[in-house]
Amino acid sequence: MKSAGIKRIVTAALLAAVALVVWVVEAQIPSLTPVPGIKLGLSNIVTLFALYSVGPVFALAVLGVRVLLGSLLTGQLTALLYSLLGGLPAFGLAVLLYRRFPIKQIWVISILSAAVHNTGQLAAAVLITQTPALVAYYPMLIISAIVTGAFTGLTAQLLLIKLRVSGIIEIYEKHQ
Repeated sequence: MKSAGIKRIVTAALLAAVALVVWVVEAQIPSLTPVPGIKLGLSNIVTLFALYSVGPVFALAVLGVRVLLGSLLTGQLTALLYSLLGGLPAFGLAVLLYRRFPIKQIWVISILSAAVHNTGQLAAAVLITQTPALVAYYPMLIISAIVTGAFTGLTAQLLLIKLRVSGIIEIYEKHQ
């Protein structure tokens, strides 16, 4: 295997570990709002970073490891379903958009992905609880997607730009 491939595998493994730690720590923080389910989504910073630094296949592995092991480690097995139903469509959208947006616009991808994530999680909640009235939370979830998506996207963007300029990382698109 080429050293570039090994480097991407090792980087993805390290990013998965970081994402898992961040997810577990954030799961212990009580909700900052009266609306259930609203979190900053700090581990999404790592997923966006992975998308641009190791590519979509390895970034999906980072997301999968975080969701599966995070749910198991925190004992929140229902979180697994919510995370998958929110995270996979959000990741799919990010993959569709990441080549169309320059690094200086990752925050846009992050906001759109956060909105898709919240939509997927709300749909899961309605299906699981059989409570269609939960849709009343949707406007608040979209507002939170804008705020949290902008924060996580800008953070990932800043990290990528600073680490690329310093020569610590290369952007995945260079390897294609």
